[in-house]
Amino acid sequence: MRSNILYPIYILWLRQIKRYFRSKSRIIGSLGQPIVFLVALGFGFGSIFAKAGNGNYIQFLSPGIIAMSIMFTAVFSGIELIWDRQFGFLKETMVAPVSRLTIMFGRTLGGATVATIQGTIVFLITIVIGFRPDIFAVLWGLLFMFGIAIVFTAFGTAIASSMEDMQGFGLIVQLVNMPLFFLSGALFPLNTAPFFIRAIAFINPLSYGVDGLRGAFTGLSQYSLGVDALVIAGVTVLFLSLGAWLFSKVEV
Repeated sequence: MRSNILYPIYILWLRQIKRYFRSKSRIIGSLGQPIVFLVALGFGFGSIFAKAGNGNYIQFLSPGIIAMSIMFTAVFSGIELIWDRQFGFLKETMVAPVSRLTIMFGRTLGGATVATIQGTIVFLITIVIGFRPDIFAVLWGLLFMFGIAIVFTAFGTAIASSMEDMQGFGLIVQLVNMPLFFLSGALFPLNTAPFFIRAIAFINPLSYGVDGLRGAFTGLSQYSLGVDALVIAGVTVLFLSLGAWLFSKVEV
């Protein structure tokens, strides 16, 4: 019975991985925005950040850009669900003798793995640019990266499950992604931000992913690694449940 459940999950996961590595333009194109942010902001505002007494801006910025890359890749993986629905692959998957929960979990796990790989590539780029993480905490960092990926892949699946238009999906995702990113503490310290920004960041799940990455890689965090991990785990369960419920209602 266990193998009957795990095998479809593995096949759907493997499909996502193969699609990612076969699309070289996708890999290269998705690195453009993180590199621009790292170079333009990291070096452009580095001296101002240092003069304000906050240290090396590249050290502060890099975990936020890694989290941004993972979030954007993870959420946009939901568009593949709409694509598969329009071209008939989803219908073929739905008639297979497996539960919709299994299908949803396989797709989510594959999308999260792709997003984590993308984040790892950006992580290596930050090291080239000048980021110096705590090498002994890299495993913790990878766990937080995968946690962010799972949360936002499930979130993207939830959005895609209730939509049929790819253009509409892209607009909705941009509308959600940008505020989540800019109000997560990825670009500036939250302890010096106005109260209303800190209040929004407090309920923003990406804030805890960024803080967890920053705490793991640099030892500097707004909260604690335990709090960050607990919140990410709770939001993962919430979004996976929401995504599974919406996916169960998909009609093809």
